Amino acid sequence: MDLTIYLNMIVSAIWYLIPIFIFAVIIKSAWFKGLIGELQVNLLIKFFLEKNDYHLIKNVTLLTEDGTTQIDHIIVSKFGIFVVETKNMKGWIFGSENQKQWTQQIFKHKSKFQNPLHQNYKHVKTLEDCLSANEDTIFSVIIFIGDCSFKTKKPENVKFARGGIEYIKSKTDIVFNGQEVADVIEQIESGRLERSYRTNRQHVKHVRDIVKNKSETKTCVKCGSEMVLRKATKGKNEGSDFWGCSAFPKCRYVTESC
Repeated sequence: MDLTIYLNMIVSAIWYLIPIFIFAVIIKSAWFKGLIGELQVNLLIKFFLEKNDYHLIKNVTLLTEDGTTQIDHIIVSKFGIFVVETKNMKGWIFGSENQKQWTQQIFKHKSKFQNPLHQNYKHVKTLEDCLSANEDTIFSVIIFIGDCSFKTKKPENVKFARGGIEYIKSKTDIVFNGQEVADVIEQIESGRLERSYRTNRQHVKHVRDIVKNKSETKTCVKCGSEMVLRKATKGKNEGSDFWGCSAFPKCRYVTESC
């Protein structure tokens, strides 16, 4: 076979495989999984919440004192404002309400991720400040999507898929009248940053800076709480620095200071 023809066949095969490779990388990325999770929650809201009673606002980026925060879904209704954080995950999930980090386990592999309750707490507080709203009218909801299961007790407002919708519908006390609902929606729409590539990139950079700073923080290997630098006040190591769990005395894990 002519060498040129052979090389052309190889090049053609490579160009054919490149899109497949790129597609495989994209569908395995955290961004794509997050997008799929948000789309699934969008559908749950669309089909199981009455649109005349619940108004959905998606992907809201708000300014904060230190940068920006991005909220997956805000649902405004006469029963309150629901701030929804979506997690598309698989495997076993371990975590408690007060832990800074939760654990995801897939077979023998374990990885840490930020406690979504803490993540959503910032969203809720930012929204409270923007709206000057009473905290009793804003509810934090965490919805997990995907083939995952909790191996520790879930907080009340952490739900799987349809359970998140049922939690929202469980709030039946009327806290806003029709005009107040319209005012809240207008305030959020006018206060959000423009939905654009630039806004998203700025938020991604802000998140990466936070992650970089947090990577320098030690975490307790037993309970996941933050470790704090302390000084021994007695014993043979008196005067020496050591890292102790911030959850002390509930957790007594310590390690030497480097």
